[in-house]
Amino acid sequence: MAVVTWKEICLLAGVVLGCYWNSLSCGFVFDDVSAILDNKDLRPSTPLVNLFLNDFWGTPMSEERSHKSYRPLTVLTFRLNYLISELGAMSYHLLNMLLHAVVCVLFLRVSRIILDNTSSLVAALLFAVHPIHTEAVTGVVGRAELLSSIFLLAAFLSYTKSKGSDHSIVWTPIALTVVLVAAATLCKEQGITVIGICCVYEVFVAQGFTLPMLIDTMLQVVRGKDGLPYTLLQTLLKLIVLIISTLLLVIIRVQVIQSQLPVFTRFDNPAAVSQTPARQLTFNYLLPVNAWLLLNPSELCCDWTMGTIPLVESLLDVRNLATLTFYSLLSVLAFQSLRHSTKSAKTVIMALSLVVLPFIPASNLFFPVGFVVAERVLYVPSMGFLQVLSLKFIATTFNRNWDWESEYTLFTSALKVNKNNAKLWNNVGHALENQNNYERALKYFLQATRVQPDDIGAHMNVGRTYKNLNKTKEAEDAYLIAKSLMPQVIPGKKYATRVAPNHLNVYINLANLIRTNDSRLEEADQLYRQAISMRPDFKQAYISRGELLLKMNKPSEARDAYLRALELDGTNADLWYNLAIVHIEMKEPAEALKNFNHALELNPKHKLALFNSALLMQESGEPRLRPEANRRFLVYIKEEPDDANGYFNLGMLAMDENKNEAAEKWMKKAIKLQPGFRSALFNLALLYSQSKRELDALPVLEELLHHHPEHVKGLVLKGDILMNHKKDTKGAKACFERILQMDPTNVQGKHNLCVVYFEERDLLRAEKCLEETLALAPHEEYVRRHLAIVRSKMAAMSAAGQGLSPLESSSPSTGEGKTVHTEKDEEGGNKKNTWKTPPTRSEESSKKLEGSQSDKRTKSKSTKEIKDIEKKRAAALKRLEEIERILSGD
Repeated sequence: MAVVTWKEICLLAGVVLGCYWNSLSCGFVFDDVSAILDNKDLRPSTPLVNLFLNDFWGTPMSEERSHKSYRPLTVLTFRLNYLISELGAMSYHLLNMLLHAVVCVLFLRVSRIILDNTSSLVAALLFAVHPIHTEAVTGVVGRAELLSSIFLLAAFLSYTKSKGSDHSIVWTPIALTVVLVAAATLCKEQGITVIGICCVYEVFVAQGFTLPMLIDTMLQVVRGKDGLPYTLLQTLLKLIVLIISTLLLVIIRVQVIQSQLPVFTRFDNPAAVSQTPARQLTFNYLLPVNAWLLLNPSELCCDWTMGTIPLVESLLDVRNLATLTFYSLLSVLAFQSLRHSTKSAKTVIMALSLVVLPFIPASNLFFPVGFVVAERVLYVPSMGFLQVLSLKFIATTFNRNWDWESEYTLFTSALKVNKNNAKLWNNVGHALENQNNYERALKYFLQATRVQPDDIGAHMNVGRTYKNLNKTKEAEDAYLIAKSLMPQVIPGKKYATRVAPNHLNVYINLANLIRTNDSRLEEADQLYRQAISMRPDFKQAYISRGELLLKMNKPSEARDAYLRALELDGTNADLWYNLAIVHIEMKEPAEALKNFNHALELNPKHKLALFNSALLMQESGEPRLRPEANRRFLVYIKEEPDDANGYFNLGMLAMDENKNEAAEKWMKKAIKLQPGFRSALFNLALLYSQSKRELDALPVLEELLHHHPEHVKGLVLKGDILMNHKKDTKGAKACFERILQMDPTNVQGKHNLCVVYFEERDLLRAEKCLEETLALAPHEEYVRRHLAIVRSKMAAMSAAGQGLSPLESSSPSTGEGKTVHTEKDEEGGNKKNTWKTPPTRSEESSKKLEGSQSDKRTKSKSTKEIKDIEKKRAAALKRLEEIERILSGD
């Protein structure tokens, strides 16, 4: 057996690179989306053992909706790609291209067994450039074919060394063959067929038997004229080992899929659910269709399901001639090659085994599969079906790669070949939908319903697109049509075996649409319950129903729905997060925090769980929780660096810890990201005020009031600073008057305006103002006391013969005129949390401020008394900060 030279390896690699280099610019399309983008098994956070428990698409094999395609070694290579480039498509395409080059080299080595050097090199070159391989190489999910082919060819090469120079059996290569066959099967199911290829090789090539020789030998044994020849005994022994190994692999495979075949619908494979003879005639007609694609790969398509190939329903259908011709040609080739022991006969029989045996699992002849025709399954069969059209193949392959550039180019190219396939019209619509081009997408979805009027998915797509176009009535009509196409529940019969599970989403989509109308919430709930009754393990129905029940103010029932969903999928971080929100609604913060923590155990970077759990810790007021809250906010801003809310809450935590420099830094960052951020601006100004940097607070308040001129607390704080630090009573008066223009009953603003009048020595207006304030708040003792102080002052001045008009020359002392300070403000800063907060109660806030508004109007206060007042004022502020964090909803 001639070896493969480095020059030949470089030549094959160069040809592969020349044909497929443009595939490196392609993205993830079609099945790649489910296998790569949506497959959690690729993520490092998923335990490796899950790869051996789930199918190719990341669905547990135990679930009925599983595709039952068990390919853990292929998924393992996807995971390797993810570790290198996460979801960067180039590395995935590059590895596919390299694997194809390896297959070409191995195929050249295999070809050298039965062909001369030149012919085998030509065959390998043709294999390298055949356009039918584009789907297997350029489509990332085609890696299953590539890996399976590598192990398949390696197993065959290993088996060819099982015959010693003295014609004895060498067991080591046979054992290695079994291991490689198992590996091939773990990459894709068809890998097991190499056992058949080895059997053909052993009998007709290695031992040199022909069909007449075998028949003659068996007749002699039956007649008792002679025993079995030693060479035949050796062959039988090796074949028995191979067959037993195959049976063991099949048994293990059946156990893995739990003796269940996947559920396919008539949309995936119409012939599979057709009656006799349409089913048999169509499946047999598909064989010449596949052969023609190998011979003339000029019209290739990524999807051949649904109505692409009409059913062959009658013996009189002219297409049956193609089936007869195919079987006739195949029979003649097989018969002639089995009758002779020449080298050309051996070449033909090996080529036929490479064509026929690997294709059997995808042929639909023995069991239905999830497609009508799939170009990628011809990857191995093409090894035995090569032509001398290399230049045409190179050009076709190169151009075909561009079809895989995006989903839009892929499916539009497919529509040029198959216009009767509703799935293709749907997929072009999906591609346009992903570009937010809903108007164009709708045209393709509507065409899909015309091509296949009973396609439930197409009508669902129409409904969803109408919803995106804000055409609610049309969307509901489309969903109702889809719902009417659903099979009716038959008592005692399993619903899941008669319909694709994703079609049950019609109930979810319709319910989600109508629940936007508060008067139809019960109707929406009925739809969710109907979906659950059809499929009790329909997780999404429980999730959506939980959200609805929360909206209906039924938190206990919502909790039960989420708990049922968690029974079905306990590793879903989003479900634990939703359950935490339910406990927030039920006023069970401890339980909520436990569920937030559970979500973060499953997904440490779950953004909403990070934010809202940190917020819950912050709002608990427990100092021991602040460090962890701070850590979670830091992780959150790392994941969401452009969200000002994260920085704002870090600032609030720093204020709680009296870390003013850190608080200032975080507040400024929040304001930079979100100019006009109401809460950040106010709390930054408040921070400056509390840090005795009142003049720094003024420009911040100016910015706040520029964006939010109605901000009462900002006006109060500005007025306080203007009067007490700038001695600008006119400016302060304008602030308080502005408050009363917006709300004439605002006690805080009214009282502070009274203080301004007092500072201006307009005692008559101050008295009248305080009387009006007392009428607004008759139970506020500090207003009553201040009114008494003013009247006492007025009486004293009258007794001294002084007038009661404003005294322009008088200026208040530093201890006078202290207006009401404001509390920490958090409204608007915590919008990430989905629970409701009670409204701010200004009356309670006013009571807390009594110490800051008590008898500080007279000049007779001693220094000690003034300090005591300041202490009370600071204590009141601290209490207000704690209250505001809970009560803020301004």
